[in-house]
Amino acid sequence: MTTLQPVRGTQSLLGEDADRLAAVVAAFDRVRRLFGFRRVEVPVIEPTDVFARSIGETTDIVSKEMYTFADRGGDSITLRPEFTAGIARAYLSEGWQQHAPLKVATHGPAFRYERPQKGRFRQFHQLDAEVIGAAEAAADVEILCFGDQLLRELGIGDGVTLELNTLGDPQTREAWRAALIEHFSAHRADLSEDSVARLDRNPLRILDSKDPGDRAIAGSAPPIDDYLTPEAADFFAEVTAGLDAAGVEWTRSPRLVRGLDYYRHTAFEFVTDRLGAQGTVIAGGRYDGLIETLGGPSTPAVGWAAGIERLAMMIDTPAADAPDVVLVPLGERAEAEAQRILSVLRRAGIAADMSYRGNVKKRLSRASASGAARALIIGDDELAKGEAQLKILDSGEQRSIPLHGLAEALKA
Repeated sequence: MTTLQPVRGTQSLLGEDADRLAAVVAAFDRVRRLFGFRRVEVPVIEPTDVFARSIGETTDIVSKEMYTFADRGGDSITLRPEFTAGIARAYLSEGWQQHAPLKVATHGPAFRYERPQKGRFRQFHQLDAEVIGAAEAAADVEILCFGDQLLRELGIGDGVTLELNTLGDPQTREAWRAALIEHFSAHRADLSEDSVARLDRNPLRILDSKDPGDRAIAGSAPPIDDYLTPEAADFFAEVTAGLDAAGVEWTRSPRLVRGLDYYRHTAFEFVTDRLGAQGTVIAGGRYDGLIETLGGPSTPAVGWAAGIERLAMMIDTPAADAPDVVLVPLGERAEAEAQRILSVLRRAGIAADMSYRGNVKKRLSRASASGAARALIIGDDELAKGEAQLKILDSGEQRSIPLHGLAEALKA
């Protein structure tokens, strides 16, 4: 019979690989609490319209990458490709408006049908942080400081650069968009096929094209600074001043864009050269128009998402979970007593395991391989005396220890 294989682009993780993802999530949760972001949960499945209306039906994510299906009731359902749209939907449908301004954070799996490669999977995992209902530049600074602090907590801040840009307000964006269409139309014959398709629909996306010919044309495109309204320029200045005050280093990236119309003002990416082509580890921006696309009122918001797998590839190997002590029972009577001792130790907060297969030498070897520092050897003679043999595994030192008050003695 053929062995069943996993779905392409998914992972089954054990040991260090799983520990790396858990370490990223644990750091995220610590920083979330430091910054006062409330933990939220949103469904893995949403009505397809949540993403079609928010991400845009003409984007690659919606048209090519989403896992969409009809359920038994005939409704179109989609596995979430990202978190923001689902959180925005919950903000409206669950009455979260009463808590605005609302700082929320979450993490979990997301799904996109795309070509798997280093750091990119069809089932992947994201961290997500959002500030909803705050129009002030201070919210942008807060979300960026959260990202910077997370990278510091993970020990990778020195290897990552914050690239920052402004997309301006709607008036700025409209004027800049018209100028870009005029510029790129003059070079239409030299643009790649993808960029020609984007020209009328989404000209800002041509600016981040990876095609060498497109990049040369984009390099001479008019900069957004030529079209910033005074209000938009002041907002960006507030953001950068706030980052400077907080000690968060940043660099201006005038080519950094977000193609969808609901993005305003701040756009950013934390990038590294340590992951090859997939160099973005945190990305986000201000999306003041998103909740309107879902049928809600005009609501300012800013947030970011981060790939857990990519961050996990960059951190140091986390310490493996190891038992404090391993019991080595010799004989049936000792095995029965070991079960009682295990329960006593675990209830006292001592991580304990039992090695019950093979001879004593093999059992002690497995105990040492598990990372435990100590082993408790229990046989009929030890039980008759009401004691166990405590063995220090790295030195080989061994001594008797009473079974009565064992937990307290091990803690001491």
